[in-house]
Amino acid sequence: MKIHSKKILLLFVVLLIATYSQTQTLQKPQTLTRILFVFDASQSMYGIWNKEEKIKTAKRVLTEMIDSLAMIPNVQLALRVYGHQSPVPPQDCNDTKLEVPFLPNNAAMIKQKINSLDPKGTTPIARSLELSAGDFPASINVRNIIILITDGIESCDGDPCAVSKALQEKGVVLRPFVIGLGYDTDFSKTFKCAGRVFNVANENQFQDVLKIAVSEALNNTTAQVNLLDTSKKPTETNVNMSFYNSLTGQLKYNFIHTMNEKNQPDTLILDPLMNYNLVIHTTPTVTKENFEVSPGKHSIISIDAPQGQIELKKPEGNYYQDLQFIVRKAGESNTLTVQGVNKAEKYLCGKYDIEILCLPRIIMNNIVVSQSLTTTLRIRQPGQAIIIKNTIGYGAIYHVNKNSLELVANLNPDSNTNETFILQPGNYKVVFRKKIATESLSTVEKNITIESNSIEQVKL
Repeated sequence: MKIHSKKILLLFVVLLIATYSQTQTLQKPQTLTRILFVFDASQSMYGIWNKEEKIKTAKRVLTEMIDSLAMIPNVQLALRVYGHQSPVPPQDCNDTKLEVPFLPNNAAMIKQKINSLDPKGTTPIARSLELSAGDFPASINVRNIIILITDGIESCDGDPCAVSKALQEKGVVLRPFVIGLGYDTDFSKTFKCAGRVFNVANENQFQDVLKIAVSEALNNTTAQVNLLDTSKKPTETNVNMSFYNSLTGQLKYNFIHTMNEKNQPDTLILDPLMNYNLVIHTTPTVTKENFEVSPGKHSIISIDAPQGQIELKKPEGNYYQDLQFIVRKAGESNTLTVQGVNKAEKYLCGKYDIEILCLPRIIMNNIVVSQSLTTTLRIRQPGQAIIIKNTIGYGAIYHVNKNSLELVANLNPDSNTNETFILQPGNYKVVFRKKIATESLSTVEKNITIESNSIEQVKL
């Protein structure tokens, strides 16, 4: 290797260590990154590539990278090789082996094994990826990375994409890197579903791509979430955001959205080796599914989340201290939240149906919530109805609505004590029959009118 290129590699390593250290200080505790190199030693690696056998170029570039990685803390390496044990013909689709497991300070072992490889066999990529699941020791708080280096596509009728997806869904590894050595343009199309794909044309590109893959494997990237108002400006904030791995569904990050000192959305640190589903915990929630952040670049994630407020004012007096109301999206039956009086809560801009839990219940439909405004709800002061009973029996209070009766509350059939009800102003009918009565004709009806702050007694 020329002196100039060695200086470049050394500079890359120094910058990589500095960047890695700076990024890792943001994480507590520091995360161990494990990189498994899956290396192609099939017979085709003896092919000539830019005037040299591909195996020689691959050995040289990879061993130089192993030296570099050995200098970085919180990194462990391992090597799996395929196509190096059984010559073809015949085709041995189980020709894959973990040659050097994850161990501290094993760089020399990996380099020795790489330099001793003698390409012989076929290309069982899917089988190699499948078995790699067992190459990573069970552990928590680790990032498992696969870097596959190959000069060809699957030869054993396996499906590398399906295997890769299964490994990611199970949380065994993050999105793999696939580096193709001088393959045709169909290579990227073939492996795009398996991971992040690079197809290199020469040794210099191979070195650069390997550096990129390692850098992305070790370093997180920055992002910001713009919560947009109705003017498409990122003014909304102070709401929880949950980032999930879109493949596994695992919760990766929880952040309360914050503005920085420049009144701009704060910068987040995210792992670029997965796609995300993002849930913004507004009411109702807003989601953005299956998106990725750009490695090494500042990603801006924009989501429409304009909000206003709803508040129910408590009428004057001592009633309704703990009154609550139900909020639903207009025309829908699912409850979004239950809110108390004299407390403004944020909702996405739109229309809502309100059900106030007084007696009788008050329904307000298509209540409009507008950007940065508070929609204030008011109800009338209630009155009291005191039901005086001298015996137990069956009965209820009904609200008289034109010619129909609407149930307000049932009387306690097992108690002969007085019952008090807080009622909205209006006309009511009390219906009662003694428990000991044997005829329906014994039913008693009483009509009452409730006014604000009034007290009405009903003797049964």
